[in-house]
Amino acid sequence: MQNNIILVLTAFLIITLTSCNSNKEKISILEDENLELQMIDAYKEAYMELEKGDAIYAAKKFNEAELLFPQSEWAPKAVLLSAYSFYSQNYYDEAISELDRFFKKYPKHPNTAYAHFLFAMCYYENIIDEKKDLEPLLISKKRFEFIVNNYPDTDFAQDAKFKVNLINDILASKEIYLGKYYLKKKKWVAAINRFKNITEFYSTTIYVEEALHRLVETNYKIGLTQEAEKYANLLGYNYQSSEWYEQSYKIFNKDYKTTFEIKKEKKSVFSKFKKLFK
Repeated sequence: MQNNIILVLTAFLIITLTSCNSNKEKISILEDENLELQMIDAYKEAYMELEKGDAIYAAKKFNEAELLFPQSEWAPKAVLLSAYSFYSQNYYDEAISELDRFFKKYPKHPNTAYAHFLFAMCYYENIIDEKKDLEPLLISKKRFEFIVNNYPDTDFAQDAKFKVNLINDILASKEIYLGKYYLKKKKWVAAINRFKNITEFYSTTIYVEEALHRLVETNYKIGLTQEAEKYANLLGYNYQSSEWYEQSYKIFNKDYKTTFEIKKEKKSVFSKFKKLFK
């Protein structure tokens, strides 16, 4: 009889505990669902504010959405749009901070390629004077190259390649600028080294023709005629129809008169990139 009572009590206790656990699980699921709904509402509000143009408030709402339910699939998207919101208003440091957090919390997210592109753009847009401060330029170049190498099949790879080419143009223009500065100071070796940098590292830029001409000009001026001829031949072989080749030809043929003036080429920069998650 006593054993029967113990069995009944044990069974009752098991049923009670199971029921309690079941209720707790139901409450937990309901709480999660409620939090996710709040999170989605905050996300939608943030998105609408971003479209209206209040990017700073939108960034704060995206952060709020992520904090409400960080386990949600919307949470990493909220971080990225918070970063974009800051970026769109030129708050690059804040955008970079958000992106750093994204890389740490969601390293395998499908939109990681976009995050890297936006990170690179923050440095690219932050270039104020490339002649004085090269750091943003070099960091953005490194980041764009990372995208090209690690995400070659994404839409961002093509944009990244274009940006790398633009950055190389800027770096090459700086070498030209410094080379000409050294020429004025009659620091021939320093000038030659700057022009050589362009032929070695930035040979696909629009400045390579001028660099070759300057190497012809400088070497000829200091009496290194064979060196001058070498670069003149290289210029003629690759760019015989170029204005700079005509200028170099004139160095060796004093009576030759140029028929046109040198004009600087310019390349336009793509407009600011924008991508939203819906």
